[in-house]
Amino acid sequence: MSQRFLIIGCGDLGNTIAAKLISQQHKVYGLRRNIDQLSKGVQPIACDFYDIATLPPLPEVDYLIFSAAAKSRDLDHYRQIYVDAPAAILNALPKAPIRSFVVSSTGVYAQNSGEWIDENSVAEPNATHSAQLLQGEAQFKQRSDCTVIRSSGIYGPGRTHLLNRILSGSIAVKTPIHFSNRIHSDDLADFVVYLIGKAIDKQPLQELYLASDGNPAPIHEITKWLAEQLNVTVDHQEPIQRGGNKRVANKAMLESGFVCRYKDYKAGFAPLLDEIKRNRDKLLSSD
Repeated sequence: MSQRFLIIGCGDLGNTIAAKLISQQHKVYGLRRNIDQLSKGVQPIACDFYDIATLPPLPEVDYLIFSAAAKSRDLDHYRQIYVDAPAAILNALPKAPIRSFVVSSTGVYAQNSGEWIDENSVAEPNATHSAQLLQGEAQFKQRSDCTVIRSSGIYGPGRTHLLNRILSGSIAVKTPIHFSNRIHSDDLADFVVYLIGKAIDKQPLQELYLASDGNPAPIHEITKWLAEQLNVTVDHQEPIQRGGNKRVANKAMLESGFVCRYKDYKAGFAPLLDEIKRNRDKLLSSD
């Protein structure tokens, strides 16, 4: 049976989720500032999170998906994206959804000594940014049944920051060991849609899932391997420590029956590396 969805912050991840839901014959509304960047078939709702007073009337929907991503580390920006704007949008809905799916971050965990964390670990943010993420999650929990998906570092097509760093000749320092946790953007989108399917089928869902490939690795190991695959001459090393030093277990994800397409960073980066190499070959052949 066709369901109605509203995706708040329908950017790269939201568009991928939307396309999958539309292929299943669901109706999807996408809320974002630049509606010309929505996937084909998404019903547009133009909304500037910094001018929420101009929010147009919202449709009644069955399910809500929050997938907004801050473009800046500015604290005011964080609060507007994750707390203030979602609160205003939720208040403007004509009816509470059956369930909300909130894509959040494992950054809400302060653990920083390489320890493993899972859904039972205590989330006690040690930074204002992370505290605002938790506050944002609470907005949705107060208004409907809610499933929070706390994602580790997302990588995939279009997310080239780390690869650009490698291509510049820089890799991460070896010591102290700093673990990196990742999930491919395709796997994250598939997982959200998988959970939505379980909700539609009235199967039980947890209130929290950690989304990660379950194979954390030292960031030095990752960047060194990438440099080797790209035949890059490394001329300097520097700390790369975003996300805190912890290891994210994907216990609940696995117990749900979901299996990542890209089981580790080598599998996930392979198609991106192939694309870079193809582009290099084209440039060389045109010289």
